[in-house]
Amino acid sequence: MKAPASRTAAWLTAASLLLLAANLRPLFPSTAILLPELTQALGLSGAQAGYLTTLPVLCMGLFAPFAPRLAQRTGIERTLLLVLALIAAGTALRGILGTAGLFLGTGLAGAGIALGNVLLPSLVKRDFPDRAALMTGLYTMSLVGGAALAAAVTLPVTQALGGRWDLGLALWAIPGVAAMAAWAPIALRTSGRTTAGRHILPVRGLRRDGLAWAVTLFMGLQSALAYCVLGWMAPMLRDRGLDGTEAGLVTSLSILVQVAACLLVPMAAARCRDQRGLAVLLSAMAALALIGMIVGPRWAIWPLAVAQGIGQGGLFALAVMLIVLRSGDAHVAAHLSSMSQTTGYILAACAPLLIGILHDWAGNFRSSTTLLAGLGLSTALAGWLAGRNALVRASAIRAEDAAPVSRNPAASPCHATGPAAPGKQAD
Repeated sequence: MKAPASRTAAWLTAASLLLLAANLRPLFPSTAILLPELTQALGLSGAQAGYLTTLPVLCMGLFAPFAPRLAQRTGIERTLLLVLALIAAGTALRGILGTAGLFLGTGLAGAGIALGNVLLPSLVKRDFPDRAALMTGLYTMSLVGGAALAAAVTLPVTQALGGRWDLGLALWAIPGVAAMAAWAPIALRTSGRTTAGRHILPVRGLRRDGLAWAVTLFMGLQSALAYCVLGWMAPMLRDRGLDGTEAGLVTSLSILVQVAACLLVPMAAARCRDQRGLAVLLSAMAALALIGMIVGPRWAIWPLAVAQGIGQGGLFALAVMLIVLRSGDAHVAAHLSSMSQTTGYILAACAPLLIGILHDWAGNFRSSTTLLAGLGLSTALAGWLAGRNALVRASAIRAEDAAPVSRNPAASPCHATGPAAPGKQAD
């Protein structure tokens, strides 16, 4: 393992990174679980509820391009401290100022999540090159674990607080403050000479590369499915007659299963010559299981939630892992992460919005099944293209001499099992 200062410091960094990752998803299920209460209390229409579930995803796409630029100026560690500040402030703001605070806080937290999503793969590529698969699995596991916790406890906590939905939402700022306390010493010690080599360099050639666009589409399409789950699974289940607590538990189960998938899939992917078959299998599981939860028998909801969690968690972990596998170095990884999440999350923002519009139009969620089937098929196709064994054609450029930084394909975590050779680049 490549340690920032020592082996102990590396593990402390890893632990803080996992705590940071755990704060990147509670925003979504905590809102979804309370969506009926929010709709009733604030008089939101179905379209407005769709906008609310779409807003953070849209912000994640709009603000992702700023992550490499901020990291170029201040370093990854300090940018991630800003990430936690934005998430904590935005999450708290959701519980005050009524409708305005709800939408403003959701957008602010979404901007913070965008920056964190982009920089974490680059941090793993830089500091843990020999443990990239393990660290990718651990941080994606922590990320979805935070979402599972939010799905399970938000409604019971809100009920214990006398039905105060505003407090139920705002309390999720507390984990963000705790993560800030853990990450601040790491961020603040990277000053002066310790920041040398820890900034992200610009790259060239990325947007002309077909493989980079395949990774981008795969990230966006699997994200569209993911935010349909985070934003609408609980309302879908409540629409089928489950009470709020049971709907939250089913959603939490599905997300908890994602935790295991997030840990196992990156390690499996790193041992494969390519990841095409894995991408197709996971896409089919995620889409078909979600459709089955909408139109299948009620007794099948719980087992389908498990299947959906395996597929969805695996897709997310694979999408992040492909950013690492297809990049020659940490600089390319940061920019590929930014590109895939900028375009990908703007694309993903359309899906939960469309589900809200379709529900308003038809009065039920069955009308969404065709949309979900199309997303599953498109995700499988994009994954087949992104899963081929090659590196993207992109090079980092040093600011002082504008000379390309030589890439080392052997840094890929799957180099022992057949990565692209130095001359084997994407078409």
